[in-house]
Order: sequence, then structure tokens, then C-alpha cells
Amino acid sequence: MKTETELNENILKITMTIRNEFPELMKFLNEMPETIPVEQSPEVTNKILQEYYNSLETLLRKYAPNHPSFITNF
Repeated sequence: MKTETELNENILKITMTIRNEFPELMKFLNEMPETIPVEQSPEVTNKILQEYYNSLETLLRKYAPNHPSFITNF
């Protein structure tokens, strides 16, 4: 399993890819269920970070194939 630091780096990288290559997707990042805590003081675990990364990756993988100029580098 990846460390918290690795997961945060991966999340940052994929978020920057979305921001730079597909800024039109930014509006969806705040709407993702993984970013809306159910608890008042949620604990951020590696599992939660991995789930968030997976959701970002899914969003990008579903959108990017419709844009042939995009080279997947994440």
C-alpha cells in the first residue's frame, strides 16, 4: 500500500493534469462524494486518499479518450 505522502503526491499530480489539460473538469472536483465529509471531524486515512485518487483517475480516464491529443501520463 502506498504511503500518505505518495498518495498526496499522486492526487496533486492528477489534479494538476486535470487543471492544466482539462480545466472544464474542475467544476466536478468539488462535487465528488469523496470530498464531502459525512462527519464533522473526519479522519483522513490512506484508504480515503486512495479512494479519492481512484475517483479522480476514473473521471480523467472517462473524459480523456474523447480528446485524442491527450497523452495519458498519470
